[in-house]
Amino acid sequence: MGDLTRPLQDAIAEAEKLIESAPFIRTEQDLLEGYDYLSGRIRMAMQMAFDHDLERPLFINPTHQFSRQGLDNPDAIYFNAYLKEGVEYAVRGVRGSTADLSFQVMGGAYTADAAATSMLAFDDRELDIAADGSFEFTYVAEPGAKTMIVREVYNDWDTEERGRLWIERTDTVGRPATPLTRDRLAKRYEVAAKLLTGSIQTWLAFPQFFERKEPANRPTPPRSTPGGLSSQRSSIGHYDLTEDQALIVTVPECTDCAYQAIQIGSDWYVSTDYETHQTSLTKAQAVVDPDGLIRFVISERSPAGPDARIANWLECTGHRTGSIMLRWQRLERDLGPEDGPVVEVVDLAAVPDRLPHFTPITTEQYAERIAARQRSVARRMLS
Repeated sequence: MGDLTRPLQDAIAEAEKLIESAPFIRTEQDLLEGYDYLSGRIRMAMQMAFDHDLERPLFINPTHQFSRQGLDNPDAIYFNAYLKEGVEYAVRGVRGSTADLSFQVMGGAYTADAAATSMLAFDDRELDIAADGSFEFTYVAEPGAKTMIVREVYNDWDTEERGRLWIERTDTVGRPATPLTRDRLAKRYEVAAKLLTGSIQTWLAFPQFFERKEPANRPTPPRSTPGGLSSQRSSIGHYDLTEDQALIVTVPECTDCAYQAIQIGSDWYVSTDYETHQTSLTKAQAVVDPDGLIRFVISERSPAGPDARIANWLECTGHRTGSIMLRWQRLERDLGPEDGPVVEVVDLAAVPDRLPHFTPITTEQYAERIAARQRSVARRMLS
């Protein structure tokens, strides 16, 4: 029986080499973060290989604060369910109060060479939701359909609550599970092995297709997200700053969408610590200036000096380079370049003069903001 786990053992060894050879590793901290990232990839691979059953589908939460991938959105809870072509599925749930609840069917998978294909995408505005928040719909998996992805997205972490959601096959519900065999168990270890190395290769390559094609410190105008939702627009980019520089990102508050946000991430193409640091902000969390603009400042050190903070500071947390992404979801209109970010690289000391409504907050007030983030993430129970 010892040979059963051999594929996964070999994959972990291969994955270690992929992590250690990442071209952006400069410091020991970068490498340590790589090994932490690896632990999340192992966790995801085991979960996706062992928790799912095509005969008894369920929504799996493979992406969260302990298993980050694909520049995961700190404001989202992700659910995945594998599909089988030609089979009818019933999706049922109770709508929570989050800003957005969306459904997407993907064909194929994200790989180191290409993005998955979006075959169907809609949000809960297309559902018939009862007075008690309950809903139900059926879907017959069309040719090529592989995965259903559900995103529940928070705009206000403090007040919005998640709903409930489940999926079942209409032709197998009520039947007992197929007994476990050695062949099925061996297959699961093989699947976990492929998922592990494949996901690392994919997300190391993925930024080169999109954000890294753009110059540093210059995020794109809003546009359709590759493989994303029809009602979502995004701006992607990457920053490259010294400890004495800051990137000021100015964007209009969008009142024609339920959700608007910005985040930064590491070169591992994952979110950075959004619990105990402020590395993302939604329009509900950010301070909007009197002129209707939101001015974010990305920097390593506090742009207000050592004894003060600004509300819209995004902390680099030791990452001199990293990803930038702005998102708009549940849009009621399309966006143009004028809705997107305007950026400026400045010396850190010059930041107060470049913010027309500069109002610092105390370190104690900033600590209260961090405490609220920690409580909100814990309340979501993402893991």
